Amino acid sequence: MSKTAEDFLVKADEKAFDVAHRKTINFNIGRYNTAVERGLSKFENLENSKKKAHTIKWRVMENLDKLLPEFEANFQKRGGKVIWANDAAEAQKEILNIIQKAGGKTVIKSKSMTTEEIHLNEFLEAHHIESLESDLGEYIVQLLGQAPYHIVTPAMHLSKEQIAELFHEKFGTPIDATPQQLTQKARELLREKYLTANIGISGGNFLIADTGSIALTENEGNARLSTTFPKIHIAIVGIEKLIPSIADLDLFWPLLASHGTGQNLTVYNTILSGPRQVNETDGPEEMYVVLLDNGRTNLLAQKEQRQALYCIRCGACLNACPVYKNIGGHTYDTTYSGPIGSIITPHFKGMAEFKHLSYASSLCGKCSEVCPVKIDIHKMLLLNRRDAASTHENSKTEEIGWKLWKKGMQKRSLMDMVGGKAKNFFLKRFFKKSWGKYRSMPEIANKSFAKQWEEKQKNPES
Repeated sequence: MSKTAEDFLVKADEKAFDVAHRKTINFNIGRYNTAVERGLSKFENLENSKKKAHTIKWRVMENLDKLLPEFEANFQKRGGKVIWANDAAEAQKEILNIIQKAGGKTVIKSKSMTTEEIHLNEFLEAHHIESLESDLGEYIVQLLGQAPYHIVTPAMHLSKEQIAELFHEKFGTPIDATPQQLTQKARELLREKYLTANIGISGGNFLIADTGSIALTENEGNARLSTTFPKIHIAIVGIEKLIPSIADLDLFWPLLASHGTGQNLTVYNTILSGPRQVNETDGPEEMYVVLLDNGRTNLLAQKEQRQALYCIRCGACLNACPVYKNIGGHTYDTTYSGPIGSIITPHFKGMAEFKHLSYASSLCGKCSEVCPVKIDIHKMLLLNRRDAASTHENSKTEEIGWKLWKKGMQKRSLMDMVGGKAKNFFLKRFFKKSWGKYRSMPEIANKSFAKQWEEKQKNPES
């Protein structure tokens, strides 16, 4: 077992029995469920919308080699610059080059999971560049020195009392400050940063091929400020975020909003197609889009599993997952947690180190049921398990154990060769730690059902 897997089990054990944590997360997810149920009711035919979205994303993945150059060409026509990054190190290097060339010292960021993926804040800090999160949830976890807890709501694990305590310690606000007061304080602190930052950095919810644009969706307006005031705007976007046409936003924006927060549409929806033009009054002087691979082509090469790249990062599968709701987002120790993180991380960061995430599932299928683009998430988890076994990423003990089990299951006489007492001893000796920590181990009968049936047929009266 890898060190990552061992840490995962320890953290999962701690969080599963942390009553306060479970109370907070279940309360917040409960409010989400109420809002989403209301939001989804606005669709005339939700199932057809999801099928259409699935088909569009399928077409994108089958034609990624054509659509990416189309996006690049259309974006460059309006003065934008495109940078292709194979991995996190390349993306970091290119972003640093842009900042240093401009003499930048401060960066203001809107919410972006791709920047979390390449650990951009830590990288820039190591090069003496201030990088500040402007999304309220991201700002809160940055103050705590934590990673985002959730794809959509980074501070979902915190109560309003805990946030009030944090602001009291950091900024001297009243210990009993209301959410409105805390938001106002964050607004005051951040507003100056928009005006003074040299560089604005964002992600991108969608890349639009036919117009060469990036589409951003948000609720706070911070992304608009982060991409408008600074002289240079850098967007870091995964290559899978493409949609063929601007007309497709008519489908994808409502799907993302309703499944992510329960809204018909988020408050601010922005389409950016390059730097400020001659006849425009605001916007950056330079705009770059960093197209990030970082393992995505590894997943694209897996024909059965590439549909994991259809994900639009709504977070619905996290909120539906019984495992996530018990162990929380930080336990996964990955950028993308929950069911979607469990299926893409082994392909992004290596099966040997992260195969254990594919086993962190009840296989209830709820994640697949709620997915707005109809990804067969629970099937992908099984395919990851298959791949780990076929490439011998499992431990020798595990492989030997499954071989013995398979051999016994294929031949009844071998199963009956060993009595119930010996089987019970074997279970308690080798599986008590993993299976019996919080429950009684099953007691196997001295004789199998097949053996008992055979004896009954020979002696019906008994």
